[in-house]
Amino acid sequence: MHQASGRTLLGFSLALTTAVLWGILPLALKILLELMTASTLTAIRFLVAAVMVGGWLWWRKQLPNLRLLSRQGMLLLLIAIIGLLANYLMYMSGLAYLTAETGQLLIQLAPFLMMIGGVWLFKERLLFWQKVGAFILVSGLLLFFNDRLVSLLLEVSDESLGVLLIIGAGITWAAYALAQKQLLVHYSSKQIMYVIYVAGMIAFIPVSDFSPLFHLSGWHWLFLLFCCLNTVIAYGAFAEALHHWEASKVSAVLAITPLVTIVLANLLAWFNPDWLTPEPLNLLAWLGALMVVAGSMTTALSPLWVSYTAKRRSAKLRRFE
Repeated sequence: MHQASGRTLLGFSLALTTAVLWGILPLALKILLELMTASTLTAIRFLVAAVMVGGWLWWRKQLPNLRLLSRQGMLLLLIAIIGLLANYLMYMSGLAYLTAETGQLLIQLAPFLMMIGGVWLFKERLLFWQKVGAFILVSGLLLFFNDRLVSLLLEVSDESLGVLLIIGAGITWAAYALAQKQLLVHYSSKQIMYVIYVAGMIAFIPVSDFSPLFHLSGWHWLFLLFCCLNTVIAYGAFAEALHHWEASKVSAVLAITPLVTIVLANLLAWFNPDWLTPEPLNLLAWLGALMVVAGSMTTALSPLWVSYTAKRRSAKLRRFE
């Protein structure tokens, strides 16, 4: 079973990088989905990622040899591939019916499921302040969605379909993440992601329509480039974070992604109102957003605090010996 390296600060930094990049991503996706289908956008992202990561692994002579995998390893790899491919397609399909902020908030189901799975499968221990932080975080998410959660779940509409798709994306992402963590016993994070990118490229290219590429503006090309690079950098950082840090703690940091989306959505709408309309937020929603930050940071940083206090206690004991 895979064990985290214990490099807490590095794991936290990588998780935070992932959270920021994933917070920006739905804004660019939302704009591009006005011009192309979810399967086309997914195929392009996987194609670019496969070429970039594959080129790096080839140059380093580290291309994965799947024949070395056991039957259990192949099953885990299949779960990871299906999980991430389904996540990409369902998330972007759901985003077509929802605002970027709403989609990003709902997808927080994914890291929570990963956190539960990390405790259950990998026997990761949650500290007291991690539990407190998780409670604050959940309360903040509910408060953030105070005026829309019930209507989104109960009304039969395009938004309802969007909600169901995003929830499905969260479930499949958690399955991918937990399988990925165990696969780190056999391969590096880059090797695992390369196999998934190639599988995604093969799966989505035949059902894609690339004709919209001939009609993109300069800004749209920049958004597409960002989405492609985001695929490599964000998931690379996420996979490395799992290598150095427990899944439950990585998931806590990822909870700040809605805040990044909210702030940048308003900035982007101010810069060009034609691109998207930001989510209107009341005072309770903003309070919930602050609680999400406080809860996620408490959960993520509590191991550092426990380690610091333990070292101080140990130093005091040695002083009195």
